[in-house]
Amino acid sequence: MGFFKTALFLAALTAIFMSAGWLMGGNSGMLMALVLAVGMNAGAWWFSDKLVLAQYGATEVTRATSPEFYGIVEELAQRAQLPMPRVYIAPSDQPNAFATGRSPEHAAVCATSGLLQRLTHDEIRGVMAHELSHVKHRDTLIMTVAATISGALGNLARMVMFMGMSRGNDRENRSPLGGLGVLLATLLAPLAAMLIQFSISRTREFAADRRGAEISGDPLALASALANLHNSARQIDMPQADANPASAHMFIVNPLHGGGLSALFATHPPMEERIARLQQMAATGSIPLRTAPSAQARGPWSESDKDPDIRPASGPWG
Repeated sequence: MGFFKTALFLAALTAIFMSAGWLMGGNSGMLMALVLAVGMNAGAWWFSDKLVLAQYGATEVTRATSPEFYGIVEELAQRAQLPMPRVYIAPSDQPNAFATGRSPEHAAVCATSGLLQRLTHDEIRGVMAHELSHVKHRDTLIMTVAATISGALGNLARMVMFMGMSRGNDRENRSPLGGLGVLLATLLAPLAAMLIQFSISRTREFAADRRGAEISGDPLALASALANLHNSARQIDMPQADANPASAHMFIVNPLHGGGLSALFATHPPMEERIARLQQMAATGSIPLRTAPSAQARGPWSESDKDPDIRPASGPWG
């Protein structure tokens, strides 16, 4: 995503946040929202990767502690001409992955332990190539800021009401619509933020699929991985994502499947279309294909990659 689009997106989310503040607390509410938005944007710029990784309980791995998985990321980063990102594993049985960080020089990629258990070597390459594509296109900052502001909109209403702005005697310090303004902002602001996320999500994910297939040289492996991840996510819960649905758009596939409020944040494009596009890329030969075969279908995973402190208690580790 280019600098102009990034700036426009941040401005739009900040405007939504300020509008919500105005509806909840008049001019003072809008000023509070502006201060909070600036603070959150700055915090997301400097600490976004740490916050998201901590949210999902991710553990950093190295060449010594997880040589095979680390080696996959290292090889793909070289192919993509990217600096080596930090590599993490999150303890979740649901196979999934995401990337975070403010720039390629400060990036991190994270796979769940379920992904390492359930996918083949080539499928893991495809998934991590997709995530490195987000890093290369600098999508990761936008994805994290969107999650931060969307999640904070609900907290803004509680802060305004706690400070009494919506009930103040000064016209400057109360909602111009009274209690209705607070209600509208609480309901509509997160929806507006979600719609802005959705407006860029289709293009962002399709572009990452294509670029990921180019990096890995294996669009069919990525297509196979997406199918497996999609089916698994519909059957296996990820409690961390259910507790923080505003961050669901950061994952390669939607980790939510509970419906209701969670469904509002299902910003990923249709899986069938993503897979069809990758299959078309392979059929037309529109990208250079990787010719070197994988070492093994599932690895070779070492004992370090099977760290019981990271992986769930059961799974096909071999």
